[in-house]
Amino acid sequence: MTDTPRWFTSSYSSNGGNCVEVATNLAATSGAVPVRDSKSSGGAVLKLSAGSFSAFVAGVKTGRLDAV
Repeated sequence: MTDTPRWFTSSYSSNGGNCVEVATNLAATSGAVPVRDSKSSGGAVLKLSAGSFSAFVAGVKTGRLDAV
């Protein structure tokens, strides 16, 4: 396994670069999912717990976050 993040954006991210990138490959070994601004790849990285990231994705998929 590697500790190097493999960054990717959603396949739905065709809005001219206003996206976030995630590196889910680290969740199993570190328990965290790093997230960063795709326009600032050298900038700050927010590390979410794998559980929090999963809950966020589930909320997006079910529409629970549409009003936010």
